Amino acid sequence: MSRSGQGGKSGKGARAETFGGIHAVAAVLQHAPQRIKRLQLATDPVEPALERLLQRAQGLGISVERVGRERLDQHHPGFQNQGVIVHCTPRPVVDERGLIARVRDGLDLVLALDGVTDPHNLGACLRTADAAGAGAVVMPRHHSAALTPAAIKVASGAAETVPVVSVGNLARTLASLKDAGMWTVGLAGEAQQSLYQVDLRPPTVLVMGAEGEGMRRLTREACDHLARIPMEGTVESLNVSVATGVTLFEVRRQRLGAAGAGQPG
Repeated sequence: MSRSGQGGKSGKGARAETFGGIHAVAAVLQHAPQRIKRLQLATDPVEPALERLLQRAQGLGISVERVGRERLDQHHPGFQNQGVIVHCTPRPVVDERGLIARVRDGLDLVLALDGVTDPHNLGACLRTADAAGAGAVVMPRHHSAALTPAAIKVASGAAETVPVVSVGNLARTLASLKDAGMWTVGLAGEAQQSLYQVDLRPPTVLVMGAEGEGMRRLTREACDHLARIPMEGTVESLNVSVATGVTLFEVRRQRLGAAGAGQPG
């Protein structure tokens, strides 16, 4: 299955998206240029990264509106836009049924976030998920961060490559993923088992709870294994995006080790 696009249904009834940031806009130009309705680019100062975006857009036949940076900032207050703003049609939606279909088609790593409400943490988790090869991020529809312009910018392009699947009942979705052949591993600070003792080579859903509160009870009960990241210092927990990075790349380490062990010497 290609990770270059979202797939699934179009965002029917969803609101159009406006966001900024050089990496985020470069990603939509690369992966979904057909979604772009309008592209605004600062005229001053002229930066090489912005010029590359201009050339890319013009090569795709996308008209570009040149705007003074001060005016761009005034029209979009609160955006750290880095001199570029894009207005897009809603991104395609991947629902639970589409996610299960992808798993049956070979998707073997999914990240589930339970109660992560900070858009910056969501964006950072998306970025790490993309880097580690996760094919989707699953979140409950309520009490979760939305894919805001801030989240999209922090994701640095990963919002175009890793679909965010919003579900009504996370515990039920985890059960469906298990039925489709995945193991569920939840991170919990009080778990007896270390993360490094868990076999993460089979198809796996990694479940991360909110910082401080952790996973909810039903989410925890839906996990096949609970594991903790060994901590040596005085802090009680890691930021959820940091813990996500540690955990996802432990999956990569184990799977790369297994692949290397299978190579002839």
